[in-house]
Amino acid sequence: MAIAKEAHGWLADLIKINTTNPPGNEQIAAMYIAAVLEKEGIKAEILDLAPGRSAVVARLRSAAMAQPSRALLLVAHMDVVGVDKARWTVDPFAAVEKDGYLYGRGAIDDKGMLAANLAAFIALKRANPRLNRDVIFLATADEEQFGDASVKMLIAKYWDKFAAGFALNEGGQVVLKNGKVQYVTVQASEKVPVNVAVIARGKSGHASMPTKDNAVVHLAAAVAKIGSYSAPVHFTAIVRRYFEQLAAIEDDETAKWIRSLDTTDRGEHAQRVISDMNPLWNAMLRDTIAPTMLTAGVRVNVIPGEARANLNIRLLPGDTIDVLVAELTKLVNDPQIRFEIQPDAGLAAPPSSLENDFYATITKVAGREFSGATVVPFQSAGATDSAQLRLHNVQSYGFLPFPLTEEDFRRMHGDDERIPLASFTKGVDVLTKIVAEFAAAR
Repeated sequence: MAIAKEAHGWLADLIKINTTNPPGNEQIAAMYIAAVLEKEGIKAEILDLAPGRSAVVARLRSAAMAQPSRALLLVAHMDVVGVDKARWTVDPFAAVEKDGYLYGRGAIDDKGMLAANLAAFIALKRANPRLNRDVIFLATADEEQFGDASVKMLIAKYWDKFAAGFALNEGGQVVLKNGKVQYVTVQASEKVPVNVAVIARGKSGHASMPTKDNAVVHLAAAVAKIGSYSAPVHFTAIVRRYFEQLAAIEDDETAKWIRSLDTTDRGEHAQRVISDMNPLWNAMLRDTIAPTMLTAGVRVNVIPGEARANLNIRLLPGDTIDVLVAELTKLVNDPQIRFEIQPDAGLAAPPSSLENDFYATITKVAGREFSGATVVPFQSAGATDSAQLRLHNVQSYGFLPFPLTEEDFRRMHGDDERIPLASFTKGVDVLTKIVAEFAAAR
C-alpha cells in the first residue's frame, strides 16, 4: 500500500521532532503536518494555544454547509512523555529502524496513530469519493499533561473548527499473541484520573534523637497500607460486555473464571483470580491507587516535620473520590495523616454508544481485516482526549489499529518504545478502510 510507505516517512519525521511534554513545543510538529497537508492541496489551519504550542486542523467537505452532528473527527496528539536516554539502546528521537521495528518516543503513543490518521485522511482526498459527511483531521497538544494547551482549551477556543458527531482516537488495542491477532478492543469509555496527596506531619528535630511522631515513619506506614488495599469490584456496562465477549475466545481455564466473575457463590474468588492474571483486567474492575511520588527531608541528619506522597488514582466512571478518600482515611487510621485531593482531576464522561453506525463500521472492518478476530468494547485504564470529546456529545472511540504484543504495549511510556513496521503498515490499511467505508457515499 503506497500511502503506508509515505506514512512510514511521516512517522519517522514526527519522532525526530522532540515534543516531550513538558514543555511540548508541538508547534513545530503542527507546522510539519500542515506542510504535508498543503502539499496535497488540503488547507490546514494552525490553532495557537500557548507560546510554542499549537494544534492543527483540516477538513474534507461533503457539502457547502457543515453538519457537525454527522462529521467524523480523526484525532491524535503530538506531544510525548519524557525519556531517560541512558536506559534506551538507541537515540529516542532518531527514528532508528532495527530488526523490523521503528524505535522512538511516541512510535506507539501517539505519533503512530497521528501518522496513520494523516494517511487515512490523505488517502480519502486522493480517492476523491462523494462524501456523505465532513471528515476532519485534528492533531492535538498537551494530552500527556492536560494543562493550558490541552484539548479542553482547544475546545474552549476553537470548537467550531472541529465540532463532530463521531471521533476516532487512541485507546483501543489489536492484541497480538503467538503471531496471530487474538482479539480487538474498541475504547468506548475510560477511567477518571485524580491525584491525592498524603501528608504526614510531626515534630522536626535532630536525627540523633528519634521520636515516635516522625513524619517519614507515619507516611511510610500509611503508604504501605494503601499499597495493599484493593477497592471493591464494580461492573460498568462496558466492562460487563467486554468480559462476556472475551469469555467466548479465551482458553477454557480463563473463560471459566471470567464466567464466574459476577456469580454469588464464586464471584469474589473469580475476581481475585482474574485480577491476578492481568493488571489491565484488575484496573478495569475497580478503582485503582498507585503511589507515585515521595517527598521528605532537607538534610540527612534532620527529622523532617512533614512528609508527602502522591497517589495517582483512577476512578471507574460513576465513582466519586470523596467516598474512596473516606475509605482510605479509615484504613490508615492515623491522626498524623491527612489526605488532600489535588485540583487537576479528570472529568467523568458518559460512555460512547455501542449501537450506532460508526461503532458497527469499526467492528465490521476490524473483524474482517484481522481474519475474523472478535471485536470487543473496552474501558481503558488510562485517560485520553476522548473524555473531553464525549462531554461535548461526540461519540468517540479508541482504536489503535496496529497489531501489538503485550511486550510492545509495555514499552509505551517506557524504555525503547517501538512499533513493528509490518504492524504499522497493516494499521494504516485498516484505518484507511474504516474511514472510507464510513465517510464515502455509496
